[in-house]
Amino acid sequence: METLDRSGIVQARARIAPHIRRTPVLELEEGAFGLSCRLILKLEQLQLAGSFKPRGAFNRMLSNHIPAAGVIAASGGNHGVAVALAARRLGVPAAIFVPTIASPAKLQRICEAGAEAVVTGATYAEALAASAVRAAATGALIVHAYDQPEVVLGQGTVGLELQEQAPDLDCVLVAVGGGGLIGGIALAYESSGRRVIGVEPRLAPTLHDALAAGRPVPVEVSGIAADSLGAREAGGLALEIARRRVERVVLVEDEAIRAAQRALWRELRIAVEPGGAAAMAALISGACRAAAGERVGIVLCGGNTDPASVA
Repeated sequence: METLDRSGIVQARARIAPHIRRTPVLELEEGAFGLSCRLILKLEQLQLAGSFKPRGAFNRMLSNHIPAAGVIAASGGNHGVAVALAARRLGVPAAIFVPTIASPAKLQRICEAGAEAVVTGATYAEALAASAVRAAATGALIVHAYDQPEVVLGQGTVGLELQEQAPDLDCVLVAVGGGGLIGGIALAYESSGRRVIGVEPRLAPTLHDALAAGRPVPVEVSGIAADSLGAREAGGLALEIARRRVERVVLVEDEAIRAAQRALWRELRIAVEPGGAAAMAALISGACRAAAGERVGIVLCGGNTDPASVA
């Protein structure tokens, strides 16, 4: 097993390269969205399954023996879609446990990929508990949404690509749920001198509260981005990385997230889900401020939504 550092991400990239897309970046013109900084968007909503999640799912599955029972995952939606797609490509069974808050669009994609979809519990945490019971009974390989080394390293390949595509960034803004994506990106940028900033909904302050407490703590989760950023507790791996490599975590209101969704559609004709717009919302709302001329990378991490909802 590769180590939880940048070299491990390099190895993960080689492993998953045949199975994922290298998503593009879009550098915006000066003054875009009324901001004085320069924005560079990493269009990860164009990834297979509509989010960054296949990177970690493939790396976890390709790094381990998969038993006859296949794989099992709990997800608010995007991770489940990714695991279902990866399982289909690798020819193994998959069971995906999702809470009742999962969006119909994501549930439909899980089913279309041929996985067994089990809708149970009101929150991701409850779906996770139910999936653990099934995994213990069947021996299926658990593919955690964010708190496994292979998953964090797979998500970190987003950071490697962004470094190559936009090497002169000053900082990167990343939406946070359980922390797998920001943990991986922070590892990719370790020792680079670039700042990594997390963004969470105020109604799901998982990593924000964990950093304040010095340990993962349960938080109340609700709001429009709960299906993708609604982990009840931050992952221990992500918290360990964030302590040394994430500058801070800022919180944004649901209204700001919705406004960012609409602005991305209005200005760029880019449709992203609420979680995918959270990092953008931090800049547009002023929750995070960038200096004039500063080059800011924004990861648009997911696009599994009904386009009509953002028009």
